[in-house]
Amino acid sequence: MSDQTIVHVMRHGEVHNPDGILYGRLPGFHLSERGRGQAQLVADALADHDVVAVFASPLQRAQETATPIAAAHRVPIITDEELIEAGNRFEGLRVSVGDGALRDPKHWPKMRDPFTPSWGEPYLQIAHRMLGVVDIAREKARGHEAVLVSHQLPVVTLRRFLEGKRLWHDPRRRQCSLASLTSLVYEGDALVDLIYSEPAGASDPTVTGA
Repeated sequence: MSDQTIVHVMRHGEVHNPDGILYGRLPGFHLSERGRGQAQLVADALADHDVVAVFASPLQRAQETATPIAAAHRVPIITDEELIEAGNRFEGLRVSVGDGALRDPKHWPKMRDPFTPSWGEPYLQIAHRMLGVVDIAREKARGHEAVLVSHQLPVVTLRRFLEGKRLWHDPRRRQCSLASLTSLVYEGDALVDLIYSEPAGASDPTVTGA
């Protein structure tokens, strides 16, 4: 058996969100037609890979993204609550730059601390729960590959933690397109490489709720 294990941490595909809200952990948000196509593109890109385990956040968009990948490798989807979207006090609101909740003074106290942050789940907590699932997947897929389907902020936070960067950051500069892969390469228990790829193409990090 190879000593190399790869854990692909994937962001879900595009979501049907005509009102442009920050849907967070709200139920009922499913992939758009484009999002289903993105999920299939990634499944096709990973078809020849040695994937032996597929994990996904419990949210519908992540489950739908994971479905074609799991089907291609004939493995069940392992649902893990720790892969869920970050908690956010702006959930259900429009928060695009220049409109929506961010212009309303009643919401400004929520933004007093960008470092923890004050408006949502602490970055360090996100990083730790994501790393916990990576470790579980790495052990389950030792010598092979695993796929974890999660959400933009958890994926970005995990990556910044592993790269030793500060966890608070400018969300407009995130490198985490829809259906992108952040692939963690391990030799034994040592992380030796981190590879970012976009099998489904690039997307705009400033589009809220995508």
